[in-house]
Amino acid sequence: MGTTPPRTLIADDQPDVLEALRLLLKGEGYETEAVTSPGDVLEAFKARNFDLLLMDLNYARDTTSGQEGLDLLTRVQAMDSTLPVVVMTAWGSVEVAVEAMHRGVRDFVLKPWENNRLLETLRAQIEKGYATREKLRLGAEQQQELEDALEIQRRLLPTELPQIEGFKVSAAWRPARAVSGDYFDALKFDDSRMGLCIADVSGKGMAAALLMSNIQAVVKAVASKNVSPAELCTRVNRVVSSNTADDRFITFFYCLLDARRKRLAYSNAGHNPGVVVRRDGSILRLDRGGTVLGPFARCKFEQGEVSLQSGDRVLLFTDGVTEARNESDDEFGEERLIRLLTENRGLDADGLQRLLMQAVFDFSAGDFNDDATMIVCSVD
Repeated sequence: MGTTPPRTLIADDQPDVLEALRLLLKGEGYETEAVTSPGDVLEAFKARNFDLLLMDLNYARDTTSGQEGLDLLTRVQAMDSTLPVVVMTAWGSVEVAVEAMHRGVRDFVLKPWENNRLLETLRAQIEKGYATREKLRLGAEQQQELEDALEIQRRLLPTELPQIEGFKVSAAWRPARAVSGDYFDALKFDDSRMGLCIADVSGKGMAAALLMSNIQAVVKAVASKNVSPAELCTRVNRVVSSNTADDRFITFFYCLLDARRKRLAYSNAGHNPGVVVRRDGSILRLDRGGTVLGPFARCKFEQGEVSLQSGDRVLLFTDGVTEARNESDDEFGEERLIRLLTENRGLDADGLQRLLMQAVFDFSAGDFNDDATMIVCSVD
């Protein structure tokens, strides 16, 4: 039961019972405190922590209803729901003891008790109490670590997207869990050129989040106005494949916007193809590139290039957007997404991004089963 003596509070209105229990537990290495009323129990809990409460249910000599003890249990549970409580009861009040167990009592012993049986019960409940509290402590620490990790992720991602003349860029990032494996960024190189990237790490949780952070660092180190999208994918893949587990991969899309030439050059590494909706409503898919990042270190990537005109809209997204499901288990789907994009192409980037993400949120009732990220670009 650990290296420190178990601290046990004994509550009974009979002095001889308290003394007998005190001597028994002292001989077994327990640290004890004895009280004779429900009020004293509550005061003891306010003053210090205990590993176990061993208590009688009756404190008024003229009653055996156990109501005092039951009321006390409710108040003790409100103060510390993890505290193991063992109730002492006589044969005639077994029904009351059962009611006490419904109120959170872990076990009970009959009066007069058998010493070995009592000690065995107390040891077992104290050990369970230790385990419960340790589990809660670790859970709280892990939750805090995840919250800290999410906050770090939020700070790594752009809070305000840079803009260049002739284009408007807007993005949304919605983690499905405490941390995310989705990544996006906007990198402004000069007044007329910027890079946009979006990625989705396979798997979920902390491992995916760490790999996402690695991708972000590599992209920032490699990207420049002089590095083509195909070359960037090649170089990023070479780095990522050296430190990515065999069962992990990353879908990745990177493009360069050139405001002066009104061109978009891109390379798609196994990611959901981006969509260009022309002013007249026609659709172009951005699907040239290569395989996912990670598994194949020597993979080469192709590059695509498209001209952009005033009124065009560009959409990049992760599969958490299209795979969001409703209560009937239907997917939101690319067809629905592209239809909404086309029907509302008159909106600018901010308006489109908000409309599309709200549509996904409403469709899934806010229950995203995967990280959902999108970037929308409107051409002035």
